[in-house]
Amino acid sequence: MSVSTKRQLTERQQLALDTILRKPTKGIPTGAINPMEWAMIDRLAGVPEGSYEKDPRPTYRRMQEKIGACKLDQWIPENPLSMKKDGYDGKTKERTATTGLKQIVRDGLLIDSPEAAVEHLEKFAFPALVKGAAEFDEDAVVREMLEGEANRQAEMGPEILKAPYMELARFPTFAYSAYGYENYFMAYALYPEVMARHFKLQADLALKRNRAGARAIREGGLPPYLRLDHDMADGRSTLVDIKSLDEIWFPEFARCIRPFVDADVALVWHCDGNLMDMVPRLLDCGLQGFQGFQYEFGMDYEKICKMKSRDGRSLVIVGGVSVTQTLPHGTPDDVKKQLRWLVDNGPKTGLFLAASSSIAPGVPWENLQALVEGFKYYREHGRNS
Repeated sequence: MSVSTKRQLTERQQLALDTILRKPTKGIPTGAINPMEWAMIDRLAGVPEGSYEKDPRPTYRRMQEKIGACKLDQWIPENPLSMKKDGYDGKTKERTATTGLKQIVRDGLLIDSPEAAVEHLEKFAFPALVKGAAEFDEDAVVREMLEGEANRQAEMGPEILKAPYMELARFPTFAYSAYGYENYFMAYALYPEVMARHFKLQADLALKRNRAGARAIREGGLPPYLRLDHDMADGRSTLVDIKSLDEIWFPEFARCIRPFVDADVALVWHCDGNLMDMVPRLLDCGLQGFQGFQYEFGMDYEKICKMKSRDGRSLVIVGGVSVTQTLPHGTPDDVKKQLRWLVDNGPKTGLFLAASSSIAPGVPWENLQALVEGFKYYREHGRNS
């Protein structure tokens, strides 16, 4: 399964692909970054201030090209528009179940208790999942996936390798975005049998979509890499007891990602919060890497980078300079030191360098310069420097 059989790759793209395949490389590839401050996007892109606001998509792409991005999975060129100069402006955005919506209503049902959440699951969510699985058209979905990936690659341009993201995959998730944290997690604690059924039905549909996703990667010659993304932890640990996940979530998760595991697609998990309890379990399910470490919450980068996939290979690691500590509060020397630490302790093959998550407004320009200069240095010189 190699994109090289489908098209000629640029030097940057080939470096990214070889890293995904965990081949030895001279340089260390750069992952994409997502600055949220418009003026910084313009400066990184080398264009006049105000360019991103006027024409966001091409400006965002130019910024990725200028910082030396070799691989990009989540293509979100308009995401920074949700921010103003001084940060997120909640006053102008529609409230949601997790951002202060006063009344949560789903399909005409007021979600004001865990029982209401369960009622909605049983009356609406479960039948919709059953219907979706029964009517799933794999061939049509494969065509849709391939068209979408081709369009995103074309918009990104020829220098950066577009790697698959959640457009190609599904798995069981917590439903807090539908019902709110309080109602959902009380329901999770009080009605475990309902949660188990929800995870199973999600996995039934996800299995079908993931078969299509694995086909799309194979038939489209896409990079055998796929980033999975769902927030399941805070700074302390998982949002629910890990033992409950062992009983009702991990078995369904492992079942539905099997098509990608069988196709040897490098599944990489995005880490928010302290996921250390989940790390070995995710590897047991067939994942092959991690991205987005929050070191300040106990994510042990050095320990994780020493781990292996369940077939004994080194992991794919997207090592990021901290967007909560080093970039906003450190110095250029701190940025350089953390990049060196990421390189020295990262896997010998399979390592990308990036930022640990989106870069909020307020990061000093000098720190961003040091970040981009560091990316360039390690792309050209690798770890033997």
